[in-house]
Amino acid sequence: MKYNSYYESYYTKLKKNEKIKSYKQLQSVVELRKTIPINNVISNIIKFKRKAINNIINGKDKRLLVIVGPCSIHDTTSALEYANKLKVLSNELDDQLLLVMRTYIEKPRTTIGWKGFLYDPFLDGSNDLKYGIYISRKLMCDINLLGLPISNEILNPITSGFFEDLISWGAIGARTTESQIHREVVSGLSFPIGFKNGTDGNIEIAIDAIKTAVNKHYHIGINDKGFISIIKTKGNLNTHLILRGGNNGPNYYKNNINLYCQLMARKGIASKIMVDCSHSNSGKNPANQELVLDNILEQRLSGNTSLIGIMLESNINSGSQPLSNNLQYGVSITDGCLSWIETENLLRKTAVKLRDTITKKNKVIV
Repeated sequence: MKYNSYYESYYTKLKKNEKIKSYKQLQSVVELRKTIPINNVISNIIKFKRKAINNIINGKDKRLLVIVGPCSIHDTTSALEYANKLKVLSNELDDQLLLVMRTYIEKPRTTIGWKGFLYDPFLDGSNDLKYGIYISRKLMCDINLLGLPISNEILNPITSGFFEDLISWGAIGARTTESQIHREVVSGLSFPIGFKNGTDGNIEIAIDAIKTAVNKHYHIGINDKGFISIIKTKGNLNTHLILRGGNNGPNYYKNNINLYCQLMARKGIASKIMVDCSHSNSGKNPANQELVLDNILEQRLSGNTSLIGIMLESNINSGSQPLSNNLQYGVSITDGCLSWIETENLLRKTAVKLRDTITKKNKVIV
């Protein structure tokens, strides 16, 4: 009795000192997909868009891949309004640009702050993750149903399973590119993925990540039914590098691109590069995204076939605002964005430049 009493007392003290206050069980991936299923229309759209993006990455499709949309989703109404506008523009520019909407629902934080729509969908610190997961999947289904492909950052490897059947293109962020588990998770995803260079500008960690994700892996993960499992992956052949600048400034200039292409060749990696026009490449000034895009376009038109796409941060209205009880509609609550009007004009100008180049080449051939 003394022995049992001692250990009961010991474990009671341990429990009092635990840092975790409570656990709440979430539904499994299978259960959520039954609650919000995808129909044959959505499934076929996603298959078609994934294949098109893969073809761009592998040089079979000469269009420019454009990942564009809000820095982060925080409101379903403005997100759907943006999606409808982008779908109309996509139909107009589809001969030159493949437009994919950003539907980023998780935000990496350097220290603390709002962690994204998935974590706090009511923007009030209530952290209703169960509803966040539900409404995020519902929004992604609704956007896909428009015929518009979506993108997402794979931030938490566990939550990615709730949405991976809906995503046409994904990214691994600057803070997680070096993570072994993220590389292994990518190796098992069935959609194309870009790895960003590190926040300090380090390119080699992203190149190493690409090389890792191409290969097969065994790792511990969560299966569709919610059980801890051994996951066997086949390797993801449709990965590429994303340049987002670093502590020393932009890294999208011609000399940077040439250097990175050489480095990738030495590592046995195909030179497939996307440029994030925001973050350190724009000096975190959304208006500078146009300057970055113009530079990339000039390099492409000069014959650089390694540049497969760009990323733009854009919303209904321009700029950003702090999280508050009086939010302006369609304005980012994270990084500053271009307005829809600015985005529309910029992408139209880009498509015109690409068409003009094709026309000139055809005249020379004739």
